[in-house]
Amino acid sequence: MKRVGFIVNPIAGMGGSVGLKGTDGVYQKAVALGAKPRSSHRSMEAISVLSDLKEDIEIITCSHEMGEDEAKYFGFSTIVVWHNDSMCSSEDTIAAAKTMMQEDVDFILFAGGDGTARDIYNAVGMKVPVIGIPAGVKIHSPVYAKNPTKAGELARLYLTGNIKRLQEVEVLDIDENAYRAGHVNTKLYGYLKIPYERNYVQNRKAPTPFSETASQVSAALDVMDNMQEDVLYVVGPGTTTRAVMEQLGLPYTLLGVDIILNKQMVALDVAEKQLLGLIKGKKCKLIVTPIGGQGYLLGRGNQQISPAVIKQIGKENIIVITTKHKISELRGNPFLVDTGDSEADEMLKGYIKAIVGYKEQIIYPIRT
Repeated sequence: MKRVGFIVNPIAGMGGSVGLKGTDGVYQKAVALGAKPRSSHRSMEAISVLSDLKEDIEIITCSHEMGEDEAKYFGFSTIVVWHNDSMCSSEDTIAAAKTMMQEDVDFILFAGGDGTARDIYNAVGMKVPVIGIPAGVKIHSPVYAKNPTKAGELARLYLTGNIKRLQEVEVLDIDENAYRAGHVNTKLYGYLKIPYERNYVQNRKAPTPFSETASQVSAALDVMDNMQEDVLYVVGPGTTTRAVMEQLGLPYTLLGVDIILNKQMVALDVAEKQLLGLIKGKKCKLIVTPIGGQGYLLGRGNQQISPAVIKQIGKENIIVITTKHKISELRGNPFLVDTGDSEADEMLKGYIKAIVGYKEQIIYPIRT
């Protein structure tokens, strides 16, 4: 019988929808702003894929919402080796993973963000393979699967011996305080081993090269020239969308969501609740850019643009702005969405126009 370590960071991702751009050190503030847990749902989506292997695996996990509740919901044979009765901390994740190593787990499946991946690295290094279920706000590390279902599918392939190849991948994280101030300081902390299958795991985030500036401005000018009167424009985070704001001569939040109307600022750095209120009953469009190297349009680092927001705006009103360099970095892979809502993801799938320069567009696929 295989022994699977299973750890859920129950507070991962809670800072996203309320505009905090992370949850590290601001959990109480996130709750006060109305943030709701999301990692339990995403971890259940992953572990449900293993349901038909219940007779062949044993889940070694933590108490309550750190894994026990999710595993027992699907009827897995469960052993709790770490008990936690208060808010989950980094120390809990590290201690739990170390305890699981003493229980001779075959691999560890965990849900969280880049901070959680750091904790897993600090606890186990490369002693056992791991698979990350994406549940955080910022997910730069390629230890994570493309979405929760693919995390479960990858775990299943490994447990059944259909994937034997292991690969060392980077554990990356950013300084959240600097991130909230609009600065991206990414650091390499080490490496973890994952069962590797290209179609299941995400790429690491690629930085924007300095040479991209002219291309970003060219695409931004196209967006600006085609803006319609009396239409709200919701501008997502990123250096490429920033170029739109710069060409309009408006203030912006590099890593937040801003709203403009008739080329004038309406609101800076809005959270999901405020955003929904502002766009209700209005004509609006959404401007987003894919994450470099990964291709995510929605569901990574822009959780303020929630499934409810996406459904209200509609796919036909989404403007994708990118550059030819970003497209070439994807090497033929599609744009990705992982909103946490299957209905919204299904609505977004298919093809979309992407602005890659002034009066230059391409048609590009979107997948989950």
